[in-house]
Amino acid sequence: MMRISAFTRFTARHIMLLLGLAIVFFMSLAALCAPIFAPYPPFALHLEHILEPPSSQFWLGTDRLGRDVFSRMLYGGRVSLWVGFVAVGISVSIGTALGLISGYFRHWVDEAVMRAVDIMLCFPSFFLILAVIAFLEPDMTNIMIVIGLTSWMGVARLVRAETLSLREREFVDAARLAGVSSWRILLLHILPNALAPVLISATLGVAGAILVESSLSFLGLGVQPPTASWGNMLMEGKAVIEIAPWLSVYPGLAILITVLGYNLLGESLRDMLDPRMRQ
Repeated sequence: MMRISAFTRFTARHIMLLLGLAIVFFMSLAALCAPIFAPYPPFALHLEHILEPPSSQFWLGTDRLGRDVFSRMLYGGRVSLWVGFVAVGISVSIGTALGLISGYFRHWVDEAVMRAVDIMLCFPSFFLILAVIAFLEPDMTNIMIVIGLTSWMGVARLVRAETLSLREREFVDAARLAGVSSWRILLLHILPNALAPVLISATLGVAGAILVESSLSFLGLGVQPPTASWGNMLMEGKAVIEIAPWLSVYPGLAILITVLGYNLLGESLRDMLDPRMRQ
């Protein structure tokens, strides 16, 4: 009974965390296992079933070329999640490195990094990405790199703030007195203690990267057809939304649910890891 009671209390206190985890797990599993779950290849044409509504044969209907929407949704999820993970990996790596260096060495190093952050923040992120993508070939690799290179500023500021606090702690002073080098202190003593805000920022960043990729693909500047992504599926469904609304509804729901899951997970982690929010 005590175990059941403890589990019930944990579930009640962290219902948003569990819901976010469930959504993220389900969407990631569906994307990773797309070749197993998809009833048809994503490029397979069924010309005798063009714009067919959802049925027992085509669970989410077909598009203007007779392709199965459910299969394309699964494969599109792989693209959107991969873009999100890689872009966030790039931004977190850059932001963490610059934040650690800026907060630990301070003085002119801190001033240079923070002025670079201020300059980057002067430009609206999405329009900056649009401007860069306009000069590059709109493919998945370029999108991941550009999103990552234009979204590291928030991570850098968070890690800098944590580093400024941690560098004054007793365990860092003890490491200095023991003759440990600055880079070793950064990597072995400060970085592990500054990972909480990085984890939260990365979780929320995946949701933002998925939204950006979907927006770019919807505008025709992202993942290009015939490769499926949720954004270009929305773009293709826009022209026939009055007669085939399922082409827009299902990719839109996939984006909504995925972004919601990562936001719930990130917000819940923030509340758990922030001592001021534990009450």
